[in-house]
Formats: sequence, structure tokens, C-alpha cells
Amino acid sequence: MVFESEIIGNCTLYRADCLEVMKTFPSVDHAIFDGPYEDIMHKAKASKRKLRADRGPQIKPLTFDSIDKIRHEIVSDLETLVKGWILSFCSPEGMRPWADEINASSIKYKRACFWIKPDSTPQFNGQGPAMAVEAFVAAWAGKGRSRWNGGGKRNFYTENTNSKDRDGRHPTEKPWRLFVKLLHDFTNEGETILDPFIGSGTTGVACVKAGRRFIGIEKDKKFFDIACERILKAEEQPDLFSKTKWPEQSSFFEKGED
Repeated sequence: MVFESEIIGNCTLYRADCLEVMKTFPSVDHAIFDGPYEDIMHKAKASKRKLRADRGPQIKPLTFDSIDKIRHEIVSDLETLVKGWILSFCSPEGMRPWADEINASSIKYKRACFWIKPDSTPQFNGQGPAMAVEAFVAAWAGKGRSRWNGGGKRNFYTENTNSKDRDGRHPTEKPWRLFVKLLHDFTNEGETILDPFIGSGTTGVACVKAGRRFIGIEKDKKFFDIACERILKAEEQPDLFSKTKWPEQSSFFEKGED
């Protein structure tokens, strides 16, 4: 099976359907990804009505299918591939379906976590509260007890959506600084991180900045090219994060361990 691929530093990117290419991979240390939304969110974003009334840019339409039809197969593939953490972003409505699929596998569901967005868009029509958080589920696919670098830290992360260096070419782009925080809490330097839905490459950018190896998959050529561009740019920039700001702990996984 042949796939288009690009190697940029310690990052390998595939332009392919993740359900096809993942089956060819050896094991990876962790999987961290922001997959497609659930059906309920796709329907809301597919509405032709304007979602902003402040003359700001309207939310871009989604050009990919929802996660619901493939969630079971994704979990099955990750069950055989991943040796450590699985972090999957989702809508709050998606937490239960993810938990149900994970609990039906050998993976251990650990916690629902939240990204708090201080600069999220208000609810301009005044008909209810605005969405100020997004969720991600944390699950452990490794052997034995789960380990992380966060100590007693609570299950939420605060990070603005719209930083000055936001790329903005993907409709659901997450801030790379958020992913750097996750990498330093859930993974160790030099480990390999898998993202089956790289979009515009935010997880890969964070891996470059945090000193992790990265494997990413994206089937949309436009977004694949953007991801390659952003990751190459991150490789060419100096490391902004020192050991004093982002302390590392010794690796939990030994090379060659199953």
C-alpha cells in the first residue's frame, strides 16, 4: 500500500485515510488528536444562518465527515497501536460516546478533561450561554498503572483561542500552546506521538517545540500541505521553551518495551 508522505525533522506526515494507513504502523507511545466533531455539532455548523452578529469572520463550514461512523474503528486501531495515553478532543456531547467505545475495549478510560477558552465568542443572540470550553477524554492504553507528569494537577487547561500567531486556515484549529502543555503533562521528551487527524498540523507543531517525535495523518490535500508548511516553519524557528519553564521527567517507557 503506497501513501504520499513527507519527513520533516522528527515528524513523518502521511496524506491518506487514517483507517487505512494506521494498520501498517508499528506501535507508538501516545496518541493525541482533535478529530472530527460529532453529528450534532456538524449539523449546527452546517446551518446557513450567520453564527456571529459582531461583524467578525463567520465560522468556516466543515469539509469533513463526523466522527460517529468511524469512532469504533478508530478505538480498535488505537487499542493495538498505542502504549500509553490517548487524548481525544471532542464536543461535550461527544464525551459519552468516546467513553462507551473506550470502556468496551481493553483501553482504560481515565478522565474527562476541559480546555477553557477565555477569549471565546460570546452568545450574541442572547438566547443562552456561550460555549467557553471544549472537552477531551483521557484514556490509558499501556500496561499497568497510568503515569503522567502532572502530579495532582486538575483536569482543565486554560489557553486563548486567538493568539497573534494563530494560522487560521483550518475551521477547528486549536492553539499549539495548549498542545505543548498536554505534551509536557502526558508524554516525555523523545517519545513518538500519533495524530490520525492532523488538520493544519497543530499537534505536529507542538511536538517540534516540545522535542517529541511525531506521526500525523491527513487525507485532505489542502490541509496536508498547510500542515507540512507549519511544521517546517516550526522546525526552522528557535526553541522557545526552556527546561526551566517546561521541566521534563525521566521517560516511563523504555525502548523496545511492549
